[in-house]
Amino acid sequence: MSQISFDEETSRRLERLYRTRDALRRRRLVREAIAAESGDRVLDVGCGGGFYVAELLDTIGPSGAIVGVDSSAAMLGLAAARCAGHDNVVFREGDALALPVESESFDVVFSVQVLEYVADATAALAEMRRSLRPGGRVVVWDVDWATVSWHSSDDARMDRVLRAWDEHLAHPSLPRTLASRMRSAGFDGITSQGHVFASTAFDPETYGVAMIPLIADFVSGRESITAEEAAAWSADQEDLGQRGDYYFSCTQFCFRGTA
Repeated sequence: MSQISFDEETSRRLERLYRTRDALRRRRLVREAIAAESGDRVLDVGCGGGFYVAELLDTIGPSGAIVGVDSSAAMLGLAAARCAGHDNVVFREGDALALPVESESFDVVFSVQVLEYVADATAALAEMRRSLRPGGRVVVWDVDWATVSWHSSDDARMDRVLRAWDEHLAHPSLPRTLASRMRSAGFDGITSQGHVFASTAFDPETYGVAMIPLIADFVSGRESITAEEAAAWSADQEDLGQRGDYYFSCTQFCFRGTA
């Protein structure tokens, strides 16, 4: 596995992606699953640019508190700027396998598209369990990349691109084992729900189209894909869109449980 480097350039790209219509839809679904209440103490594992943290502040109110943890200093800088002026928010640089928080100190802990990058996802879940008070709630959201269905004028090239893209993940199909991992980590009452993100229009507000630049950049030089081939793959998607032949679909999964 060779993960994406969450440097300043990648952080800027992700900022744009997180502002798209599909990203807004996903954040709404995650907030509904979190079901935060006034006064809750909330932990965001892999907080990135702090979008979820900022959007939960009104819900938890001044009597609540949020801690955001991320391994990327660049992303934490964006998060701190987004939540400036709030004294009930703390951002900490840290690892999902060793969360820099006290045990049993949160009412809710959540993680969105993070554990698929963590080699020992079960250990990360155990850390999340440690952070929760008895009866506290967990929400974990990840993508099963094997569910991707993506039209192309060159199926063989598309297969190579998707195989190369899988190299940035520790678990390309983490949702398949997530329930059992959560039980092993000590969670109860586990439920799951799948959410399809699909489009037949080449719309930059959709998940698939928004991901194209990130994917094209990562796969170049992998699976014998040259920079020219990666560019051709990207251009093919735009051409399909102009002809009305674009299609993308994938399923993302939301798991919930209690400590």
